[in-house]
Amino acid sequence: MFAHIIANLPQVLIDGLTLGVVYAVVAIGYTMVYGILELINFAHGDVFMTGAFIGAVILFLLTGIGFVTSVPALIVFAIVIVISAIATGMLGVGIERVAYRPLRRKNAPKLIALITSIGISFVLEDVVRFIAELNTGNYIVTTPPMFDHKFTLPVQNVIPFLNNATFQSSFLLVVICTLIMLISLDLFVNKTKWGMAMRAVAQDRDTASLMSINVNRVISVTFFIGSALGGATGVLFMIQYGTIDPYIGFILGIKAFTAAVLGGIGNIRGAMLGGIVLGLLEMFAAANLSIITNGAMGAEYKDVFAFIILILVLIFKPEGLFGKAVVEKV
Repeated sequence: MFAHIIANLPQVLIDGLTLGVVYAVVAIGYTMVYGILELINFAHGDVFMTGAFIGAVILFLLTGIGFVTSVPALIVFAIVIVISAIATGMLGVGIERVAYRPLRRKNAPKLIALITSIGISFVLEDVVRFIAELNTGNYIVTTPPMFDHKFTLPVQNVIPFLNNATFQSSFLLVVICTLIMLISLDLFVNKTKWGMAMRAVAQDRDTASLMSINVNRVISVTFFIGSALGGATGVLFMIQYGTIDPYIGFILGIKAFTAAVLGGIGNIRGAMLGGIVLGLLEMFAAANLSIITNGAMGAEYKDVFAFIILILVLIFKPEGLFGKAVVEKV
């Protein structure tokens, strides 16, 4: 049993890393908003889903006019992900202006804002489902394949007791794009004036406003960046897995929120680490749970395995993996 688990580790690492970086970017959206407003924005998972659908619409439109066959796939991908990110960024700003800012002005209890975010989540799901069914007759959408060339990583030639691993070219795209987004965001938050303003608002909104920081504008920028990253990640999810539906944001959003808590909610680097750890744990469970339990539990119980690990971590380190080691909260 142990030898079989070890032999499959290369494939588990590739699959876990693919899923983990998706969790990491979506988790950042949760942790940024929580860092600024101390609000758990449950609508963020559905902003991710909306980004995937916007990307699918653009891809279908470009395919319909023959643009996809006349230009390199990377250019098509760049157009799709940029438009989707901008659209979902504007969606995030709109949600903040329409739903959250009025509550903030009235000093409404945080529970009201939390319930509002859940309501927005359901609205987004049903609006996207209605539009999808109206145009395609089905709310489950399968997109044209992109970057589906398969590669084999010859691990066995180097380490004989490990199996080879396979992956699609979309895996490289997902990992490279998410790393670029994560590093860019980290530099933005820690090296720019806007990032400094975000950290100041996260520390103390009232004091930040006394220092001539436009708090509302900083909050809008935070929602734009978080939602744009979520929408772009939705496009990456669509490219990697090929099939999307209006409810992908719910489960993935819950897991991304879990990743944010696991890393230490309010902490960007913690969210990155938490997402990758959760993705690796989930794929490890999916690959080996049947072997470990002698067939009693299959891959469908992978979520239970991952969340048990999460509970254990939080029991012994409730502030998350990063805990107090990192000072900034944004």
